[in-house]
Amino acid sequence: MPVTISVTPDLLGDQTFLGDHGVRYAYAAGAMVKGIASVEMILRLARRRILGYFGSGGCSLGEIAAAIGRLQRELPPDAPWGVNFLHNFLIPAQEEALVDLLLGRGVRRIEASAFIQVTPALVRYRLHGAARAGDGRVIPHNRVMAKVSRPEVAAQFFDPPPPAIVAALLASGRITAEEAQLAAMLPLADDVCAEADSGGHTDRRVAWTLLPQMRQLGAEIAGRNRLPGRVRIGIAGGLGAPASIAAAFMLGADFVVTGSINQCTVEAGTSDLVKDMLAAADVADFDMAPAGDMFEIGAKVQVLKRGTMFAGRGQRLYELYRTHESIESLPEPTLREIETRYFGRSVAEVWAETRRYYAAAAPDELAAAEAMPRKKLGMIFRWYFVHANRVALAGDKSERVNFQIHSGPAMGAANRWLKGTELENWRARHVDELADRLMSEAADEFTARLALLEVQTNTLARRAAGGRS
Repeated sequence: MPVTISVTPDLLGDQTFLGDHGVRYAYAAGAMVKGIASVEMILRLARRRILGYFGSGGCSLGEIAAAIGRLQRELPPDAPWGVNFLHNFLIPAQEEALVDLLLGRGVRRIEASAFIQVTPALVRYRLHGAARAGDGRVIPHNRVMAKVSRPEVAAQFFDPPPPAIVAALLASGRITAEEAQLAAMLPLADDVCAEADSGGHTDRRVAWTLLPQMRQLGAEIAGRNRLPGRVRIGIAGGLGAPASIAAAFMLGADFVVTGSINQCTVEAGTSDLVKDMLAAADVADFDMAPAGDMFEIGAKVQVLKRGTMFAGRGQRLYELYRTHESIESLPEPTLREIETRYFGRSVAEVWAETRRYYAAAAPDELAAAEAMPRKKLGMIFRWYFVHANRVALAGDKSERVNFQIHSGPAMGAANRWLKGTELENWRARHVDELADRLMSEAADEFTARLALLEVQTNTLARRAAGGRS
């Protein structure tokens, strides 16, 4: 009996994802900070009807505005793209300013990442323009994809926006009465991406336990809230080869999100030296390091270990922060080592630069640091993480040991998958072609597995009927 099953890439995942986002695949290229997920990357993806998010984290408001302007000029109005909305727990005013920009420019999609708690700025973006359809359903004007790794955070995105935040937004005139009324009937996110062992911010969750957990949680909350529609649940982390993509869909993912592998493409907004280092990486060449944006609370990011000492140096700074109360309390030899090997300049110079930034961006934070020596110590150490990003993006060879390169084992898996092909050299890798190849070969993997099951089922049926294969 011939095998009848044939899976095509557009059949993988949830079909409503394709319709709601106007894309060809249940696939997205996630944002990478400092414009590594560049305008060029998003343009190339959107022109092929593949969803991508511009990496606005760490960019100035002017840089984000310029990126949005170019995307809107060069793409049709219905093109599938969005902007990263990175939680800023240190300076909430920057979240509000970003929302003002997004709403003012009519940006319809965001990727909400690194959130610990829902914020008013995020709720305001979600509710803006929400309306009731003729059949009574609530239709969101703005779409939110949330990247989460913890159930308690995910639950906030499956639920409607917190009533207290909605009430405060209404009282301040930042949402309309209709938007406030509809809030209880609209989950905070359309799509929740369960982030497993990924590059950058990650709790190194195991995808095969995280995704089922998120699906169960989503179903429980949906049953309790009885909202129309369903929040889609996807997966990110470790998706560097077709077999991994196929396994994610087999496990029930509504969509997949790639990250690390897109950093090693022509369009990625980082240096050629970083791309050379990533293209040489294997699956074990990654490590955990403190996260610069959440340094004081001990959050972690996953980074490239091979060829750089950043992970070890970042961890040492964190340990020193935990055990010392001020920059003045550091032993003199330790301070000199940090200045010469880590910073490449004096602590006084680092503080002067840091002070200038906070004087303009968050004067209250600066005043608190100048009154609290330990807070000042944290700000000085956090400068190293900004510096390590900066020199990597610039490809400064003299600073290679300090490069901070967010990436994970998926990068090594992709290199192994592409070895011996025309895409082995990253200079031949284009982000849209990588997506096409991943999804196409994942569909082939899916077809092969299902076909094997069909053959086995047919064989057992014949045997049960008295035949022999």
